[in-house]
Amino acid sequence: MKITAVRARVHEWKGKTVPPTGNFCSNAIDLVYDNGAGRGLTRADTMHTFRFHAWTVVEVETDAGIVGYGNVALAPHIAKAIVDQYLTPLVLGQDPWDYEYLNQRMYRATHAWGRKGVGMAAISAVDIALWDILGKSVNKPVFKLLGGRTKEKIPCYYSKLYRLENLKDMQDEAQTFLDQGFRAFKMRFGYGPAHGQQGVVENLKSVEAVREVIGYDNDLMLECYMGWNLEYAKRILPKLERYQPRWLEEPVIADDIDGYAELNQLTSIPISGGEHEFSLYGFKQLLDKKAVSVVQYDTNRVGGITMAHKINALCEAYSVPVIPHAGQMHNYHLTMSSVNCPMSEYFPMFDVEVGNELFYYIFEGEPVAENGFVQLDDDKPGLGLTLKTEFLDQFNIVE
Repeated sequence: MKITAVRARVHEWKGKTVPPTGNFCSNAIDLVYDNGAGRGLTRADTMHTFRFHAWTVVEVETDAGIVGYGNVALAPHIAKAIVDQYLTPLVLGQDPWDYEYLNQRMYRATHAWGRKGVGMAAISAVDIALWDILGKSVNKPVFKLLGGRTKEKIPCYYSKLYRLENLKDMQDEAQTFLDQGFRAFKMRFGYGPAHGQQGVVENLKSVEAVREVIGYDNDLMLECYMGWNLEYAKRILPKLERYQPRWLEEPVIADDIDGYAELNQLTSIPISGGEHEFSLYGFKQLLDKKAVSVVQYDTNRVGGITMAHKINALCEAYSVPVIPHAGQMHNYHLTMSSVNCPMSEYFPMFDVEVGNELFYYIFEGEPVAENGFVQLDDDKPGLGLTLKTEFLDQFNIVE
């Protein structure tokens, strides 16, 4: 079996979107003031630079007629250019079963400029498509090729609790999904250092509001999305201990590994991260420094399934659990096949807001949670995804 074609298409959303609200989610740009010049950043919507309303789908075709699907959400137009100009020539004519060779070939050939960020995301999309091909070629789901089923079904946590101006709305949302059987929830902070002590108070009020609904017999996770700095995090972490969070996610920017390490030793609250780490070596650095107690890579960022499988093994050797970012099938297969992956993140299908939602508008086959669990089908080959046609008229497709 040989690879005969690679196609990368950008799906640009032109349908309905949820308008942004202030303090929706703290993020790394919050610390930079808006001087009114240029475009793409306002104090009322700092999440603008982290919102993506386009997605790149990569199709890899073989001479056996099998087509595998991969995807990349980061900088989709740039990712498409990387796939078209740099990666396609490296894999055409190759055997997809030589996935380790092909992954190394793509990684090393682009290393001078692609070893972090969108370069690795583009490699991930091609690699994910290769694994989809492998599963389809032997009529097995991908998780069966990675070690098989390690759990009856995958526990998942509800992850769409963004900060809302009316805390009662957050409470109602939490109650809705508590009633649907979820026993773990992740909420976002809306305030950071730029908001002063008033922001600290608002952050604590939001945690208390959600705890009031879900109680202390359910897990609560807290996300900062890189919106704090070390000094601010050190001030607020002791105040958060009484709420018994399962973890605090990405408190500082991803490059501040020493900051993560200091915070991970500061209180009883475990620090999580890795959503914005991109390589096996980067995760080894996090683990060596004891910077995180939970690893949260995304398979479509770290080099695909080939590299994510290695990261799972690495983290297991350090006794650090892996709970991949964002749910989605490329992550679910890795979670199902590893005892070191205890649960998954879960977003319901929802109106397009940040952009994570686009995955569910593009692909058919994503499992729907029941009573706080998702299930993978033993008889569905490959990733188990097909391209959805229902919303095709809501996208502009860039060939």
